[in-house]
Amino acid sequence: MQPDIIHQPPFMPHLIIDGLNRYNDEPCLHLGDTIASYTQVRESTSQYIQALQSKGLGIGSRIAIISGNRPEVLFNLSAMQIAGCCGTALHPLGSTDDHAYVLNDAEIEVLVFDPSLFTDRARELKEKVPSLKHLLSFGPAEIGEDYSALASQFEPQPLVGPDVTGDDIGSIIYTGGTTGKPKGVLQTYRSAAYMTMMQIAEWEWPDEIRMLIATPLSHAGAAFFVPTLQKGGCFYVAQGFTPDLIFDMIEEHKITATMLVPIMLYVLLDSPRATTADISSLQSIYYGASPMNPVRLREGIEKWGHIFFQFFGQSEAPMTLVSMKKADHDLSKPERLSACGRPSPWTRLALLDDNNQPVAKGESGEICVRGPIVMKAYHNLPEQTAKTMAAGWLHTGDVGRFDEDGFLYIVDRTKDMIVTGGFNVFPREVEDVISAHPAVGQVAVIGVPSEQWGEEVKAVIVLRPGHSPSEQLTTEITQTVKEAKGSVQAPKSIDYVDSLPLTAVGKPDKKVLRASYWSDQERAI
Repeated sequence: MQPDIIHQPPFMPHLIIDGLNRYNDEPCLHLGDTIASYTQVRESTSQYIQALQSKGLGIGSRIAIISGNRPEVLFNLSAMQIAGCCGTALHPLGSTDDHAYVLNDAEIEVLVFDPSLFTDRARELKEKVPSLKHLLSFGPAEIGEDYSALASQFEPQPLVGPDVTGDDIGSIIYTGGTTGKPKGVLQTYRSAAYMTMMQIAEWEWPDEIRMLIATPLSHAGAAFFVPTLQKGGCFYVAQGFTPDLIFDMIEEHKITATMLVPIMLYVLLDSPRATTADISSLQSIYYGASPMNPVRLREGIEKWGHIFFQFFGQSEAPMTLVSMKKADHDLSKPERLSACGRPSPWTRLALLDDNNQPVAKGESGEICVRGPIVMKAYHNLPEQTAKTMAAGWLHTGDVGRFDEDGFLYIVDRTKDMIVTGGFNVFPREVEDVISAHPAVGQVAVIGVPSEQWGEEVKAVIVLRPGHSPSEQLTTEITQTVKEAKGSVQAPKSIDYVDSLPLTAVGKPDKKVLRASYWSDQERAI
């Protein structure tokens, strides 16, 4: 059957083309020494498209990228989309084995890499991944082919979108792997396009967008590219992350919007410049990817004003399931700061019980969704796909509840729940209590082995500057949880660490954290 072309919406490649064609001499990208106009980004994108096509790459070709933040990442990102290639981003901090697993699982045929950082990694992966046919480097390298030099040989041409349908796969995104091996999420052109349309329709954007990207450009930063293009804004990309760098960029370029994961916000809030830097231009801080400590969120609002906008989603249904607008961050309702917002009207969201039936009003249930942004499947995992998409719903694995005003609260991940002595403990609830202590900067609560209880509650804490571990502090924190939640939920032990392990999207990696405590056990929770 022929696809329904008449009713087919524009997809990401078309949105990129439209955005790049709307403007000419206006600034589009500031990155390091590069200041590129819309015309220059458009022409560079065309050259990179032709470079890909000269290697026989196009619709359906599977390409992975590993790079630091540099202009070529954006050119390649646009080129891959418009050429119809299927992209996969490798996290810059991942191990060789992790990267090899992803490349083999996704059957990647091309690796695009940053030679200043990842030449050795590219060489190692070429040996471990039989499907790799091409290594393309952003500049001269000891191995592979100079992708940038190849692109420079072509004359820019008008941009033309690929002949794809909404069900075709535009990218394979690997989950954080909080349990077991990461799964490849098959994201369709429909999913990516609707995510972007929902961002533009619902998110609160400044009239003039000067967007600071402090995360990897190949990952979360890319999700803000099309909305910025559509509104004629400019991308300001940081090469690294330090408080001074971020505050300097905000001051120098009069940044109006940025996206930060919670751990980045904590670092900025703890900096002496949090109260001295001039961030008066900043109108929107988009935050998400992991739970935000409500105490730190209040601190941010009190310091910087009502400029916070929260988004919630997951790889299987990205970013736009739920959002909390700036005005909803109401300091007169402190409990509201623990919410993630209201569901989008463009998706259907329900809280279901173990029988896939809606829970009673006010009760907690698994967050399940339907809508155009939901993934097609997990790559080569039919059983896990069927389980995750049972009964016509995408089962997110998150447990949530609604308040009387329709705000959604994430209680916890179903897989993170601790069963101690027959009682269920949701770590998120314990973390919210502990994080209110003035000495606590970050906290992760996990279950660890217990001969008596099966599992017991452990808190792993990063202290704020100026505080040190002590028996008195441990007693204070434990007693605070007992008083707030009861003795079952109080941590039986507390470990103090310098930092928490993080997943690729910047959330505490509880799989890694738990592994050190369960490594000598016959089972692992």
